[in-house]
Amino acid sequence: MIKSLPTPAVLGATAALGVLGTFLLDLALLAPAALAIGVAAACVAAVLLTAPADGESRALRRGLVAPTSLVLAVVVGLLTAVIADLWLIEPVAYALGALAGSLTGPLLYRRMATTLALAFVAVAVAGALAFALTALVLVGTGVDPGYTFGRMLSYGSEPNSVVTVINSATTYYLSAVAVAIGFKMKLFNIGVDGQYRLAALLAAAAGAAWALPPVLHQIAIILVAVAVGGFWAGIAGYLKVARGVSEVISTIMLNAIATGITAYLLSTDRLAVNIGSNNIGTAPIPESGWIPGIPTEFMGAGRPIFGLTLLAVAVGVGYWALLNRTRFGFDLRATGQSASAAEASGVNVRRMVVASMVISGMVAGLVGMPQLLGDSHYYALDFPVGLGFTGIAIALLGRNHPVGIAFAALFWAWLNQSSQILDIDGIPKEIAVVTQATIVLTVVVVYELVHRWGRRYEQQQVGRELGRVKVATS
Repeated sequence: MIKSLPTPAVLGATAALGVLGTFLLDLALLAPAALAIGVAAACVAAVLLTAPADGESRALRRGLVAPTSLVLAVVVGLLTAVIADLWLIEPVAYALGALAGSLTGPLLYRRMATTLALAFVAVAVAGALAFALTALVLVGTGVDPGYTFGRMLSYGSEPNSVVTVINSATTYYLSAVAVAIGFKMKLFNIGVDGQYRLAALLAAAAGAAWALPPVLHQIAIILVAVAVGGFWAGIAGYLKVARGVSEVISTIMLNAIATGITAYLLSTDRLAVNIGSNNIGTAPIPESGWIPGIPTEFMGAGRPIFGLTLLAVAVGVGYWALLNRTRFGFDLRATGQSASAAEASGVNVRRMVVASMVISGMVAGLVGMPQLLGDSHYYALDFPVGLGFTGIAIALLGRNHPVGIAFAALFWAWLNQSSQILDIDGIPKEIAVVTQATIVLTVVVVYELVHRWGRRYEQQQVGRELGRVKVATS
């Protein structure tokens, strides 16, 4: 049996190979191509120097996990190089990218479970199917798909577009996490849209009415939004446990009620003032309540990244920690898998339902905060709507995992932004909607197939282990 080298030795060898290979290839090739080949060579070396764990199929490990690790390592390396190139000279930036990719590949190959590799493959297959179907639609309408995708890629990678994508993805991410918390409990919180709009309105009104020092002012506004969102979602949770009302029905109705309350309060006789000639909104929040953005002049962009993007990152980390490192998260997941089994083990299912809906609503209350505190500074008739429903699609696409949701949010935002250029060329920008809808549908189908295959694979692994034990004891 081939024995694996120690991890530090493998990492050192692959890092040296990746960086040196990239440096030498850069003399004859474009830097991105040199980096990709160098990182790929490092990943191949890692596979040859690493033996599969006991009980694992070498063919499956090298045929599935190895290619997945290689692709992810190349992506990490290229992204690192592109970001580093904003500050450093190209050779140094791509050397850092090669180092990052060459270290990522071996670590992923050693640690990535087969089921996780299957999940990445499922996303790749779904994406390929979605773009293939979109290309067929374009061909059917007489549009060159190559030119269309090229224009989208070019426009979507411009500095201003990148900033817009990050800002949009921030709000999408918060919305999707709010939905995902409910999904983990097998609850469908379809009311995120109403929760964040009502929360944003009341937070904007409170922020405009209060005069507080900068940090306290910002915290107070965010706390109001969190409290309103949690309270509004908690109503649906209470109705479910007290009266047996489906959360789907109650949250849809609460969306309608939130829309009515918003329309009632957003008038010049109550909370609104005239903003321009054709718009009304709450009074502007003083500057002490604003959250400054992250400067992007080094990228050549003309607008900052929302400062609350960092809050979205913190929410994602908190979501992961809550689910995987706390008793509450274990109870939540157990209740979602089987409420009767959880109740038999001592979990208060009714309390978990209400608590899950409240936490989901609290996160939903944050959805409008990046826009409110980072850009508009008031809630008006043109405040973004529909983010709650977008969050449902992104949560499904990201499989309720914080990292998966992040990639799904960025991809969704990129499609929206990059398609804006198509109108200039006479190509319907709604083609992006076709891609978005198709990829959500294909991801659901492909993931179900992968789940069934993964379950059968795990059963086979258990059977092999039992067979070894039986042979050893006989």
